[in-house]
Amino acid sequence: MSASRFNRLVPVNSALAEDGSDAGNGSANASLTFAEDDDESVIGVKYRVPPPEIRDIVDAPPLPALSFSPLRDKILFMKRRSLPPLAELARPEEKLAGLRIDGKCNTRSRMSFYTGIGIHSLMPDGSLGPETEVRGLPDGAKINFVTWSNDGKHLAFSVRFEEEESSSSKLRVWVADVETGMARPLFQSPDIYLNAVFDNYVWVDNSTLLVCTIPLSRGDPPKKPLVPSGPKIQSNEQKTIVQVRTFQDLLKDEYDEDLFDYYATSQLILASLDGKVKEVGSPAIYTSLDPSPDEKYILISSIHRPYSFIVPCGRFPKKVDLWTADGNFVRELCDLPLAEDIPIASNSVRNGMRSLNWRADKPSTLYWAETQDGGDAKVEVSPRDIVYTQPAEPQEGEEPEILHKLDLRYGGISWCDDSLALVYESWYKTRRTRTWVISPGSKDVSPHILFDRSSEDVYSDPGSPMLRRTSTGNYVIAKLRKENDDATYLLLNGNGATPEGDIPFLDLFDINTGSKERIWESDKEKYYESVVALLSDQKEGDIHINDLKILTSKESKTENTQYYIQSWPDKKLCQITDFPHPYPQLASLQKEMIRYERKDGVQLTATLYLPPGYDPSKDGPLPCLVWSYPGEFKSKDAAGQVRGSPNEFAILSGPTIPIIGEGDEEANDRYVEQLVASAEAAVEEVIRRGVAHPNKIAVGGHSYGAFMTANLLAHAPHLFCCGIARSGAYNRTLTPFGFQNEDRTLWEATNTYVEMSPFMSANRIKKPILLIHGEEDNNPGTLTMQVYGFPHPRMNYAILDSPLRLLDRKAEPVTHFFLDAYHKSLPLFAYLLVGHIHTMQSDRFFNALKGHGALCRLVILPFESHGYSARESIMHVLWETDRWLQKHCVSNTSEVSADIGKSKDGEGKEVTDIENKAVAASGGGGAELADDIESGQFHSKPRSLMW
Repeated sequence: MSASRFNRLVPVNSALAEDGSDAGNGSANASLTFAEDDDESVIGVKYRVPPPEIRDIVDAPPLPALSFSPLRDKILFMKRRSLPPLAELARPEEKLAGLRIDGKCNTRSRMSFYTGIGIHSLMPDGSLGPETEVRGLPDGAKINFVTWSNDGKHLAFSVRFEEEESSSSKLRVWVADVETGMARPLFQSPDIYLNAVFDNYVWVDNSTLLVCTIPLSRGDPPKKPLVPSGPKIQSNEQKTIVQVRTFQDLLKDEYDEDLFDYYATSQLILASLDGKVKEVGSPAIYTSLDPSPDEKYILISSIHRPYSFIVPCGRFPKKVDLWTADGNFVRELCDLPLAEDIPIASNSVRNGMRSLNWRADKPSTLYWAETQDGGDAKVEVSPRDIVYTQPAEPQEGEEPEILHKLDLRYGGISWCDDSLALVYESWYKTRRTRTWVISPGSKDVSPHILFDRSSEDVYSDPGSPMLRRTSTGNYVIAKLRKENDDATYLLLNGNGATPEGDIPFLDLFDINTGSKERIWESDKEKYYESVVALLSDQKEGDIHINDLKILTSKESKTENTQYYIQSWPDKKLCQITDFPHPYPQLASLQKEMIRYERKDGVQLTATLYLPPGYDPSKDGPLPCLVWSYPGEFKSKDAAGQVRGSPNEFAILSGPTIPIIGEGDEEANDRYVEQLVASAEAAVEEVIRRGVAHPNKIAVGGHSYGAFMTANLLAHAPHLFCCGIARSGAYNRTLTPFGFQNEDRTLWEATNTYVEMSPFMSANRIKKPILLIHGEEDNNPGTLTMQVYGFPHPRMNYAILDSPLRLLDRKAEPVTHFFLDAYHKSLPLFAYLLVGHIHTMQSDRFFNALKGHGALCRLVILPFESHGYSARESIMHVLWETDRWLQKHCVSNTSEVSADIGKSKDGEGKEVTDIENKAVAASGGGGAELADDIESGQFHSKPRSLMW
């Protein structure tokens, strides 16, 4: 339920959200009917809408996204629509190699768009000039992939039109003159379309773009054969250890491979603004295009066969070539094999060259990292990673130069010049993160550690160096200088976490002495302010402190975010936006950051929202919804640190429930115990404050929060009257090779997987639970893997323990197969017979609940993925939520114990029994997100928020 405060300030060279989270359509699909009444007979028949008070908030018009020009003299206001209709999500899509592709547009599916672009000049006094509308576009144009030329004189973007049966909806590349706003197609030929499945186009120089286009020779899509050429076979006769998470939308057969080739293959075209067009290279699946800073070379990445049926395309064989800017091949840099066997342990990576990039401070110098542990985080070796560098065209016999050696996992480099670069490394298991200072051009200067700290210790975070944009469009560390001062200063931009909440800051940091001077800090009394970007970087060289200019945001509990430009030396503040309040209904909402303590001494924090004008002493306790999400920590101190600010604009979100694993203990070793303890502390606090009625407290969450909700209703039924679980996973044996940050397998941590799974405790859930799930959920943690079983009416599956004898396992659930195989040590020649079962986590959990007579309701949202985006879906989810809370929380008359330490009907004993069970293994808890397709992990690289 969280949202970025900077979701309106966007990197214009990136695609918009594929899940439609930033787009929409204010009107519902005309073919769908909304039911207004609450007649029980139609519940579940039609899409419903919540009460007008909620509906008006959902339909609030979206605010525009902003983007500054490279010269910081102009600002784009990119206009957006509201929520999309369900009809857009219902468009056919191909699910291939971990991607979802809209074949009609030849893009990723469910792509949002801008409806228009307004250009404003930034006046010398900091105010905005009148708007120049980008014009010349066809009516109903849908705009994507907006990028500036490096000189800031032109915009490039894609355009598609309203879909009609007689017209194509494929994307065309357009360009616009920034001064006049006049736009035109880049290609004169109407037959050249953009292929936007992967990288789509890039400015090679100020007048030339390299574009991925649909090959002109491409015919119709391949047709699925009526009869397959043979059986589907996968083999591991070499007994290779291959453990992968439950990735979704994978290739299934040769037909899928051909279809993936069809949509993903591009022809590269060099196109200049004067109309010249040149095909370069052969058609291939190009995944990234990266010009060198001096505009002489281009790094071209592509993927190729052999493909895989068990991992997404980011792990397919990958080739990186070096071309000249005019499209001539120079040399092959690497050709990495298929990477099916990347270990599931955190910080495991692909073997070979990775993170291959251009040095931002050099004309055309490459750098990359290579693992020394085979990519396996469980292997102990020193160094673990080595960073190399090499010119684009080295001299004959010139070997790559070792730039730096690391004992943790490489996490990126911030470049400045030959005298300064910052190298980042981290290790998830210990939460250790280090920043090294190196001098790339001086071999006689030894690297030294600048920061060495715990990544989860937010109080000690010194901030990240701000980056300045160069004339070539790259970003380097900004250096500042003072009058009559030879010291080298950096700008450290930090969140400023404190026990009272975040107080963002900007420090002037002496890189040589480590001394700091705070030159800006957020208002800590009423407002939450933050440094968003550096705006005084349009000139090359060091920035004088008196010329410093930054973009800041400012908000309060009741005032939505506005943007300001602050200039030194007088720190003059000029407001450049005046966005209306998106939710005037919530302007008087009471918001408070509260602190309380868990029984084991862990300090907890939550945000408490109360109705306008509410006074607990006069109005009495209210029904309460606890909306939360579990988070994993390595120490109690870190878990108790305050994150966020009490002065942030009201974005409804809940507390993070900490799951702590100190020392060698893993967080999941005591998952249920800590979950219950955290919930008890939260419930006890709101009751103590007199704001929540003890019999009317509900619990809810999304994704891993849904998993949490089901567990709490199973193991802490004395706390809550009902629950709401959205897009959750409930049976961890269906994700046997890890989930969240759990990097042990089901067979290594059997008890952990079982004890954590609320599916296994479905018989204990007696309180009403509402389950909601998107029918097209592609999250690897919340949709079950395919399980294959023998189609026999009397049994769920069958196993051959010899080529001749069939074991009939009657009345055992399919989900127990993995445990059964583990405990019974099946022979190596065991087979699973064909006949697949492919069900959703929520569906199986609902059936388990219903099988034990639980009061439950399952809502499956057609066409929705892990998050929900269609207006019809969101309105209906809110209606379901409101109805459930009104019925089972607001109107609840059942007895729920107000004494948190006790419960009725033996429920407390159930909790105690669960807590006292021995747990054999351990794990983690983080965002229930798809793994990074390249390496199975995300690297956190400190950087400026400007692009």
